[in-house]
Amino acid sequence: MERTLTCVDHYATGEAFHLCRCRHCGFLFTQDFPTEAEIGRYYETPDYISHSDTKKGAMNRIYHRVRHYMLKRKAKLVMRVTHRKDGRLLDIGTGTDYFADTMKQLGWQVEAIEKNASAREFARVHFGLDVQPETALKGYESGSFDVITLWHVLEHLEHLNETWETLSTLLTDKGMLLAAVPNCSSYDARKYGAYWAAYNVPRHLWHFTPSTIQQLASKHGFIMSERHPMPFDAFYVSMLSERYMNRSLPFLRGMLTGTLAWFSSLVQKERSSSMIYVFRKKSL
Repeated sequence: MERTLTCVDHYATGEAFHLCRCRHCGFLFTQDFPTEAEIGRYYETPDYISHSDTKKGAMNRIYHRVRHYMLKRKAKLVMRVTHRKDGRLLDIGTGTDYFADTMKQLGWQVEAIEKNASAREFARVHFGLDVQPETALKGYESGSFDVITLWHVLEHLEHLNETWETLSTLLTDKGMLLAAVPNCSSYDARKYGAYWAAYNVPRHLWHFTPSTIQQLASKHGFIMSERHPMPFDAFYVSMLSERYMNRSLPFLRGMLTGTLAWFSSLVQKERSSSMIYVFRKKSL
């Protein structure tokens, strides 16, 4: 294990955390991250958009516009890789529940899991959906779902290996797992280094590359069947990174970097700021 970066929690506390890399597999992780009992206070800010749905500020307004586009793209991807127009879907870490509602409107049977109580209440009020706390994950029967989705969730999960085992159990034999995570080998990650906003310590415990997430999936009996760039993420992440660096005109500078990152991902999609990965179970 070797220490590679020291990052600051610019979002909530200003505390510093070290990132370490495994010398054997190259997996990057946040060292000495808070336990589940302690991590809650690092999310307790009205600006944490995944839980609050805030539209405050230009960057969060952009986030909402991009999300609207991505919801349609994600829904189409689910239906294409599963070759079906309906089915049983579990969305883990659903946040304010926009994706789960989108799939429900398309005729899917949807279950949703979210740790944050405020986000669950938002889903109930705005979408009429009964989102379950994370403890409900253990209550589902084996083979309950045709699809499980985790949109920017895996990087938050303390018990990563145990979660992958649970996902394998809950999926049908031909079920598909779709996960989106930041890519710490991306163009913008390399540009900003320790200031890259998608390190998001200590909320992000694990920092994936296409190679390391493929290794993790294989360890738990999954095969990566597709991977897709999420180039829009580079704009939002770059704007935040510029702000963290206290640079002038963070919006314009972030737009420029986002544009360069976009072109970089066109040439080599593995350099996209975030990636969507599609996994299927290995055949027995």
